[in-house]
Amino acid sequence: MGTLIGHVAPGVGFLVIGLWHLFNNIKLHALYPADSYTSSPWFRAPSIKYLELYLIIAGSTLSIAMELFIGPDRHQPFDPDGTIPSNHLHNFEHSSISMSLIIYAVFAILFDRIRLKTATHDGLAYMLAAFAFSQQFLLFHLHSADHMGVEGQYHLLLQLVILVSLITTLMGIGFPKSFLVSFVRSLSILFQGVWFIVMGFMLWIPEFIPKGCFMNFEESHFVVRCHGDHALHRAKSLVNLQFNWLLSMIVVFSMSMYIILNKIYGGKVEYLSINKTDEEQEKEEIQDVELQKVFDESRSFIHIGKAMPPIDMER
Repeated sequence: MGTLIGHVAPGVGFLVIGLWHLFNNIKLHALYPADSYTSSPWFRAPSIKYLELYLIIAGSTLSIAMELFIGPDRHQPFDPDGTIPSNHLHNFEHSSISMSLIIYAVFAILFDRIRLKTATHDGLAYMLAAFAFSQQFLLFHLHSADHMGVEGQYHLLLQLVILVSLITTLMGIGFPKSFLVSFVRSLSILFQGVWFIVMGFMLWIPEFIPKGCFMNFEESHFVVRCHGDHALHRAKSLVNLQFNWLLSMIVVFSMSMYIILNKIYGGKVEYLSINKTDEEQEKEEIQDVELQKVFDESRSFIHIGKAMPPIDMER
């Protein structure tokens, strides 16, 4: 990362995966009743079964190559004495995130190929995805880059989205049939992609730099700095506004997508607490008939008892 393409490229990856998950989760929920819906940590593509996981592996491998070998001036990230220089620490941090995603994708393929029980391999895949998100959250929280400037504000808000991805992924282990958990997880992955792309454009295109701020070359990459606290406070406030506006746009987009896909695939929302199915109504009618029979028999027994004359018990 640390460049325009370094943020836009992974952002596009997260965006595509988020859209793919959002589409499949809504489609599954529309096609199947609420009690038979089950989400998945990844989804099969029509032509290439593991396409999603292959793309994660390929994109993460390319990211590691860019961070450690293609990007550095000497095409390797170490000092002559074999130590890691301070200006390349962020490269190793970003590569560690990519490595955790590769671990998740590789084992997700292996779990499916060795044909473990569906609940088992899905649970393990969820756990590995949570491991990747936890790595991502930890490394951005303890990032060696600037925490106080404009870039730090972008990273702070990014951590909130990653935390949502982490929590909903962990919840997916225990609640695989919850559509809302899967829906929010898909949105958080989508939002990560959008936010990475916005970061790339807003931090590395001079025309988008906030007023009162400038790009300064530090430790082999450009960093946005501001003239005084007033300009910095204004720039951070603009970042917060961008986050809120994008969140509102994504909510509107996702709700519209939910309505459209439900119309396409014929899904109907079931209000089980209000509208009863024909089978349930039939069962209730049978129970009412049986209760009525029992009541009639008890009444006839009472009448017979009243009609019988009293028996003299004296001898």
